[in-house]
This record gives sequence, C-alpha cells and structure tokens, in this order.
Amino acid sequence: MLCVGAVGAHGRSQPESPDESLRRIIATVDAGQFALAERRIDDLLAQVPADAPLARDIAFERERMRRIRLDFPLDAAAVQRRLREQVPDYRDADFERWDAAGLLEKQVIDGDTFYFKSAVSNLFRLDAEAAARRSAAFAPAPDGPLYALHPYHAALRRAALAANASHALPQRVRVTYTLTVDPDAAPAGSTLRAWLPFPRAIAGQQDHIRLLASTPADARIAPEATLQRTAYLERTAVAGQPTEFSIRYEVTLSGQYHAIDPERVTPSPSTAELAEFTAERPPHIVFTPAMRAFSERVVGDETNPAHIARKLFEAVDRIPWAVAREYSTLSNIGDYALHAGHADCGQQTLLLMTLLRLNGIPARWQSGWEFFGDGYDSMHDWGWLYLAPHGWVPMDVTRGLLASDDPALRWFYLGGLDGYRIAFNDDYARDFDPPKRHPRSETVDSQRGEVEWDGGNLYFDQWDYNFAWEPLPAPDAAAAR
Repeated sequence: MLCVGAVGAHGRSQPESPDESLRRIIATVDAGQFALAERRIDDLLAQVPADAPLARDIAFERERMRRIRLDFPLDAAAVQRRLREQVPDYRDADFERWDAAGLLEKQVIDGDTFYFKSAVSNLFRLDAEAAARRSAAFAPAPDGPLYALHPYHAALRRAALAANASHALPQRVRVTYTLTVDPDAAPAGSTLRAWLPFPRAIAGQQDHIRLLASTPADARIAPEATLQRTAYLERTAVAGQPTEFSIRYEVTLSGQYHAIDPERVTPSPSTAELAEFTAERPPHIVFTPAMRAFSERVVGDETNPAHIARKLFEAVDRIPWAVAREYSTLSNIGDYALHAGHADCGQQTLLLMTLLRLNGIPARWQSGWEFFGDGYDSMHDWGWLYLAPHGWVPMDVTRGLLASDDPALRWFYLGGLDGYRIAFNDDYARDFDPPKRHPRSETVDSQRGEVEWDGGNLYFDQWDYNFAWEPLPAPDAAAAR
C-alpha cells in the first residue's frame, strides 16, 4: 500500500487502507505540505480504480490546493503595501505586531508564507486600534440594517404574540437571479450546465413560490424534497461571448418569533427523527477534544437545554465576523471557526451546531440570501435548534445579541428570525437534482450557483452572479392570483 501505519501485535507494520491514506493526504494539505501531498496523491491514485468514488475524493485534494493558492495570493510585501495605502501613519513595526498576533491570516505552503486575499480588510474588523487608524477613504460598507436593533424586531415580535402564532408580517417579493459565465470559460459549442439557487416551500416561513421566467426558458426545478434546491439550466457556449443564465420568481416571506420559556424546556426526546441532528457529521461537525474542552468551559454544570443554548450562542457570538476563506478549502469548518480567531456566518453556524449537538440539543442548518431596504443584500447562513416543548426554533448567531435592555429583543435571534431572507437550503453538502458530474465550487453551501461542462467544473473565478429583489403588493392578494 501507499503508506505504513500502526505497528501490529507482532511488531510488524500494518499497511494503511486507501481511506486512511486519503485522511493523511488531507492532513498534509492542511499542513501546507503541498509538494508532499502531490506525491502522495499520485501514489494513491495509482492504487485506486479510476472510476471509484474514492478516486474523485483523492483528486479533489489537488483541486483543493489550487483553490487554497487562489485564496492566499499575497506575500508579506504585498500585504505591507496595502497597509501603507490604508493606514496613514503606518510603521513597519505595525505589520510585525499584527502578524505576530495572528491578525493577518496566512498559510505556510512548502515553507513560504502567503496571506489571505482579505487579510488586510479583515484586520480592521479584528483590531480596534488598527480600525481607528484606517483612512476614511477605505471605510468598509456597513453591515445590514437588521444586524443592529431595529423597530422591525419589536414590530415582528408584537405581531406574532398578538396573533398567537410563530410567524407574522408576511411580504411578497420578486427575485431575479442571474449567473453569467465569462467568455471562453468553456470551449465554443460545449454545453454549459448551471444550477441556480431556488427556494424551498417552508410552511410559515416562505410560501406561494411561483417561477415566472428563466433564461433559457426550460428551467428544471428540483423537487421540494431536495434539501439544497436549484433551478437547472443548459446553454451552449458561444465563442467570445458571455453565457447568461437567469431565473425570476415570486415568494411570500414571513418573520418568525417563538417566545421561549426556559422554565418549560426539557431535554429533547430520544427519537429517530431527532437522532441525526444530535450526531457528529464529519468532516465539519466533529466532537474533537478541543470542542469538548471549549463546551465544558462555556456550559459548566448547567443542565437546562435553554440555558445551555444561550451560553453557547453568546460564546460563539463573541467570535468576530470576518470575510471567510472558501469553504471547500477547509477540512473541518467547525474546528476552523473554533481556532481561527474569526469566522463568517456559516462558520459560526457550524460551530454552534457542533456545540449544541455535543450537548444533546438537536441543531440543523439553513441558508440562502438576506436583503433589506435600498441596496443591501448578501449571502447568509443561519440555523435551527430543537427545544422541547417548543419544537424547532430559529437561531442566527451572526446577527447575535442585539443591544437592548429588553431581554426579549436582546435575545431576538435565538428563537426569532426576520422575514427579509430567502432559504434555498435546509441542510449543507447535499446532492443536487440533477446531480453534478464534477466537484462543486462550493462543497458545503449553495447560494451563488454552480456551473460545469463535460470538461470539468467552472470555479468562481470564471463566472459572476447577481441577486435583485423588489417588493410586491400585499401577500394575500398576490398569492390569490
């Protein structure tokens, strides 16, 4: 076999299985030993049938290294140039201090240090002193309006309580989503296959979904049961021209509010339906020793599931948000969020899901697109947890704790969810319908879309996307048409 593993009972080395060899390759890539990983990939592929699923997983590690290099294109000199541009009183000692503190994300690859493409902009989110010294000309775009306390939160809560319902304030919206492949990204005459994100019908959250149009006109909508739902389209590439795919649809969205009473909460029932949501799910939900130690520090001797959930929610909320590496480059997202010193919405959500499950609290994924007011929209990930007797309730740890003296509003996003979001996914890393033939650009989430041709996948650097929304008349009237 490729490698030598543990020593057997009689002192002789036991050969590794192909699966064990793949795990070692993954660890080698994570360690930045790319040249060694390349050799091990070649050796292992020579031992595995070319059409075996394992061969695809092995080959993907070579693609993962390519994607890591795309995410980490900067050397130290390039980072310092960007810092000089953005910090008027910058000194070389600043770089050395920020770098030593781990505030500039980097990856050592075969002995050379490379920095994340968003390392400099992330620095100003992670360090208040650096942010205070940044030139106003480089001020970042503000967070979405609902990331801070907003009159909408109180209005949604009042409406839900008044109606004695878990959802309220429905609104009808029209969405146009466009994916545009770069000219000559695939050979002229080849068939481009595209999967565009499309919403699932979820009672009380998003209803009355109606496809209005697509380009080309024969969109194939995945069944409702597809946990990562898409609209599938095909189009022929034309030399020198971009290839556009688009869908337009309407949907009614409602906000959620569940008034959780911690004193009524009991441990979740042991049912087959809930069992999968309390289990590990490698590679991104794993109860590692570090995860267990963190949980013990946060939870202490608390036994009430509602109070445990609050403690974990608050702890993960303290992790600063920053622009993320592509998820497909990470071998364990929950563990990465625990150790990186920052995380984005999906990383925070997977970390919180791992911690909740570790404590016996069922937790699951949801993601899609958020928007509000004029000009704000973004991809976004959040989740749901199960608290008996309330059942499944939403959680958005990236929105986190709101600045309010009213506990109900402060904890709005643990049990509440605004209605300015569309869910495309009720789980992560699930197969499409129809399935892709080549590895996905985004192996975890599904918000931007996917494109491939017979020759392979087209990665994010080969196409662009656009989300546009507009409000419509009252949902009841629109749904009745």
